[in-house]
Amino acid sequence: MTIENKGKIGVLIEEHFDGTEFRRFNEYFPEQGYEVEYISHLWGNKELHFGSNPENDQVEFHVTVTTEVKDINPADYKGIICIGAYAMDRLRYQVNVKKGQKNQAPAVVFLRKAANTDNVKLGTICHSLWLFCADPDLIKGKKVTCAHNIICDVENAGADVIYEGDVTTDLVIDGNLITGKHPGMVDQFMETFVKEIEKN
Repeated sequence: MTIENKGKIGVLIEEHFDGTEFRRFNEYFPEQGYEVEYISHLWGNKELHFGSNPENDQVEFHVTVTTEVKDINPADYKGIICIGAYAMDRLRYQVNVKKGQKNQAPAVVFLRKAANTDNVKLGTICHSLWLFCADPDLIKGKKVTCAHNIICDVENAGADVIYEGDVTTDLVIDGNLITGKHPGMVDQFMETFVKEIEKN
């Protein structure tokens, strides 16, 4: 049976990405009719190769990325997801910085464009709100959830982290932004992300 192609979901990725999310993205989104395209800053290379977070000293998942984040238009995607773990911290790196200047890392510049593009859903899970924290204007006043490790970063960037008792809530939708707590609820996150895309 041929599944109708409903468009592309772009996933921002770098070294030390979350393996559970990577595996499930590659399974679930194509089953729903969406092509998954991995995006990164390639530093002038035609392609770069990244590995997942090691588990028991083993890197289980690898990805080759050929799509340069500086060369794409957010409007060509139904949604953009920032993958979890430490990848998004790496993507906010700038070679040169100036006091008082907003972060100019290519992935952050792209995220600003995506946030201002109609009908493009944005998704984060676990640690990946780190990329949004590189420019607080991206999440100031937004209701979100995230991994407990980065609550201070996210709240310092001006977001409103939603709690359930003494933990952060599993999933939050605020406008075009869908945030998930950690890889343990990746299925709920993906199902919600697709539903939000298909509301448009």
